[in-house]
Amino acid sequence: MILRPLYTRLDETVVEEIPFRAGDGTRLGLTRVGSGRGDRPAVLLLHGHTASSDMFLQPETRNLVDVLLDEGYEPWLLDWRGSCRLPYNETGRRYTYDDVALYDIPAAVAYIRQQIGERPLFAVAHCIGALSLSMSMTAGLVPGLAGVVAQGVFLTPKLAARTSLKMTMAGELFRSRFDHIPVDFRKVGFWSRYTPLFALASKGASCPDPTCQILSNSAWCVGASLFVHENLSDATHERLAQLLGPAPLWILPHLRRVALARSVVRWNQGDDRYRALPENALDQAGRIDCPVLLVSGSENGMWLDSQKLCHEVLAARQPQLDVRYEEIPGYGHFDTFVGRGAALDVFGHILDFLDAHA
Repeated sequence: MILRPLYTRLDETVVEEIPFRAGDGTRLGLTRVGSGRGDRPAVLLLHGHTASSDMFLQPETRNLVDVLLDEGYEPWLLDWRGSCRLPYNETGRRYTYDDVALYDIPAAVAYIRQQIGERPLFAVAHCIGALSLSMSMTAGLVPGLAGVVAQGVFLTPKLAARTSLKMTMAGELFRSRFDHIPVDFRKVGFWSRYTPLFALASKGASCPDPTCQILSNSAWCVGASLFVHENLSDATHERLAQLLGPAPLWILPHLRRVALARSVVRWNQGDDRYRALPENALDQAGRIDCPVLLVSGSENGMWLDSQKLCHEVLAARQPQLDVRYEEIPGYGHFDTFVGRGAALDVFGHILDFLDAHA
């Protein structure tokens, strides 16, 4: 299996692609970006489901990797099994977020620690990357992180009622016909079994681009919005099908379960291989042993005010934890990292947090 190449303007001499496998042997992607200095704190970047490490490297804007390098940090990028650089959303063995929390993230953290020694290791995680990280942390599988930035969602997933309903309906109606929902209409073509999905996503859309419609106007036909359209540059808008890939429908039952529970819950209840994970991560939040910054756009059309809720719940139930909440005005979900103004409006909050704990 060959990973799709990263799309970046960085000099190839500072980008090291590392052959890497998860704890269960699944081939993943791990990339180290550095300038040769060995004293920099390390930052593990975790993308969301169907995204990839490309979201932190986009060449058309000042991206998060650029900022981290300039400010004295060493970025490490994990393409976990939900990455669109990998084939697993469309082909191969199916998985749940339990696998990400148990096998992908802990293996990456262990490998990075072998390479960096005693240097601090942070994590900056987006969406399902952050949700899965919360399970790893509350299971005690990644102890000793210097700090965590979680964007969009963390321990208390909250979806709009219509999104939860459409997710249930999509799972029931589509799963007999589709394994996944594509996003690139150019690859699907007009005469395709997927055409009705794109037609459904276009209802009420202000943008004529089918890929944008199925992401911004519909979020893979579940009725949510992944970004504020005006926050994207034209170049990023053109690259949406590269930045966000097909969504597997077989993951929806786990996603529905965590949304209904308003907590990150384990899917594999009867499988001893997953006993290391808590049945309910929120119940084990006291095991979090590092500062946490919860970040969300004020216009998050996917996870609503999940991060504000998480901050309130943890403040009440685990007041000893060091947890902060930062809301970014005018931003949605995905655009907090890929928006054309994210370097000015968002990344400063992340850097302030990292600098305070480095």
